[in-house]
Amino acid sequence: MVKRARALRSNPSATERLLWSRLRQRKLGGLKFRRQTPMGPYVLDFLCLRHRLIVEADGPFHDPARDAIRDAWLEAKGFRVLRFSNQEIRSAPDVVADRILAAVDELGPVPRI
Repeated sequence: MVKRARALRSNPSATERLLWSRLRQRKLGGLKFRRQTPMGPYVLDFLCLRHRLIVEADGPFHDPARDAIRDAWLEAKGFRVLRFSNQEIRSAPDVVADRILAAVDELGPVPRI
């Protein structure tokens, strides 16, 4: 999975680049995101570990049935998954950013152990 994550980081889609430009370097509300992070059998598009929030950019080849299995696995591990279509990200990046911030506000920080 690590090799796959590295390959995905070095060759992001245009939509992932657009979203990453808003998430990187704590630009969105001071939140720290990682991109293309391996977790179990999956590679997560964007991960805010402090808030246990995963943001996925869904391209045209996403399978809703597989995504549901993946999301259930991640949610069982205590993560929340937000999915945005490429169209949403390209046409309304400010709305996507607002929805991410709203999800963080709703969740609150996860206590540090």
